[in-house]
Amino acid sequence: MSDRPAILQVIPALDIGGAERTTIDVADALEHEGFHALVASRGGQMEPQLAATGGELIRMNAEAKGPHILLSNARMLLSLIRTRDVQLVHARSRAPAWSALWAAHWAKVPFVTTYHGIYNAGNRFKRFYNSVMARGDRVIANSQWTADHLIAEHRIDPERVRVIHRGVDTAVFDPAGVTPERIAAMRAAWGIADDSLVILLPGRLTRWKGQIVFLEALAQLARENALTQVHAVIAGDAQGRDAFADELRAKIASDGLSLHAQLADAIADMPAAYLAADIVVSASTDPEAFGRVAAEAGAMARPVIATDHGGARETVLHGASGFLVEPGSAGALAEAMQKLCGLDADMRRRMGEAGRTHVLSHFTKTKMCADTLALYNELLAG
Repeated sequence: MSDRPAILQVIPALDIGGAERTTIDVADALEHEGFHALVASRGGQMEPQLAATGGELIRMNAEAKGPHILLSNARMLLSLIRTRDVQLVHARSRAPAWSALWAAHWAKVPFVTTYHGIYNAGNRFKRFYNSVMARGDRVIANSQWTADHLIAEHRIDPERVRVIHRGVDTAVFDPAGVTPERIAAMRAAWGIADDSLVILLPGRLTRWKGQIVFLEALAQLARENALTQVHAVIAGDAQGRDAFADELRAKIASDGLSLHAQLADAIADMPAAYLAADIVVSASTDPEAFGRVAAEAGAMARPVIATDHGGARETVLHGASGFLVEPGSAGALAEAMQKLCGLDADMRRRMGEAGRTHVLSHFTKTKMCADTLALYNELLAG
């Protein structure tokens, strides 16, 4: 038990994901700044990473939504706040946010929420349930697009909203840190010749990530004989969606793309994967609140094609670091891919460098953590 003042983050689980990664990053920053980082959660795969920061896991059934459990969790959090000198509570998901809101209110400590994504609101009850994420003393939005959405959806005072973009770990996503051997190993794993131009679409296998649109765009280019020396890789975890993975394989075969496209396994070494590719695509048909792929690929100095909505409008500089295309349009995606493939390697390199400069200026883990801690200190001083 620490005698330092504590900051409490609340999140359902610590499995692999963007909100979870941000929780760990902020915990690390808190520990370095003299706070003790507490995380209330059921735990998960990233527990060792939290422990490595010096942060502490407080086990709680944070995924449950039943009223009795929410109230029980609120009482547990209130006791935690009082006994562990918790100065501020930060909630990162709806169900535990209700418990955290009540506990912070009872204890009279500042309450912060982060809008990590866009929540469906098909009825009044669901909209009310979602509204807890707009009830913080400060509400963090992970992109300007997210901020605009939540202000319109919940009609809150814009002064309470702070845009703090999700941060890329530029120590990990650094082209200079990837050896040629790692790049060669990635291409070998994909079975791709050295002289092939590689287009990579990474991300979990789910329909809204746009893999079908990507294959339709490739099929259009194939019909136009524009895929010479081009090889496309769709890489991601099916997460139980085996039927969709089978659908993608069948479409590759039926569209005559077997020599030019493949469905690969989830990637463990993403920095090497980005450098093993020449072009990176994010084809999501629904808006992404931030969009990790576009930012990470930009950090790795790769030109990016992304759909023109959501956070991609902030991470991709259209015409400079890549292209933004109409969501769901195979024709627009095919045109952008053909345009980038038609550039010489030096032009693609310049676009990639523009993307890296943009990411280093706006979307780093260091900046995200500094902005978050500045917000905490603002509330604590107030």
